[in-house]
Amino acid sequence: MRALRFANPLCCALDRAGREESFALARRIAREVGALKLGLEFFTANGPAAVEEMAGLGVPIFLDLKFHDIPHTVAGAVAAACRLPVTLLTLHAAGGRAMLEAAVRARDAATGSRPRLLAVTVLTSLDDSDLRLLGTDRTVGEQVLALAEMALACGIDGLVCSPHELSELRRRFGDEPLLVVPGIRPRAAGDDQKRILDPRTALELGADLLVIGRPIVAAADPAAAARAIRASLEGAILR
Repeated sequence: MRALRFANPLCCALDRAGREESFALARRIAREVGALKLGLEFFTANGPAAVEEMAGLGVPIFLDLKFHDIPHTVAGAVAAACRLPVTLLTLHAAGGRAMLEAAVRARDAATGSRPRLLAVTVLTSLDDSDLRLLGTDRTVGEQVLALAEMALACGIDGLVCSPHELSELRRRFGDEPLLVVPGIRPRAAGDDQKRILDPRTALELGADLLVIGRPIVAAADPAAAARAIRASLEGAILR
């Protein structure tokens, strides 16, 4: 049976620009979540100093910047990120083997936080029709597996994937990769996520960390919403 890697597998996505609003929300939910995800909007608006301050709340930081550039540039960006107190860091698997290998080398050479590197396979906002427009005849599932295999062979620690690829990724790659899963919803939501699933089912299918944004941050009581989601995970059977 797969071990639970995070005592609390709930990660709240603070994908917003407002500094005061973000910190106020983070302080309210800090005891209810296992990690805080800071994305492009927060980082662009507030910078590295705000990441350090957020880490001061005592919750692991998932810095979700999805690096995707030439290998030299990404290696430099990873090295810079390693100077911040972050636990997880994302790159686009579509950046290719040379880029991913450069990122791993930069992380391994760092003297700072040495975060686990996660490769983003296919964004949860995309489906098969979107991939066809991007010029590939692969289905989402096929593309995810191809990118995952390449990324893991390059030494990447884990993957960001839709919950609907979880079972196949675990079957193909076993318990070793860390699987971080956005597109988690306690119930159906009318937004831009196309490949979603409920938290308990995602955990049982093999997710290590469940990334949840709007169902927590848009709730009247975000801390209570996070507690309710975490309670729904109790007794989940990990495969």
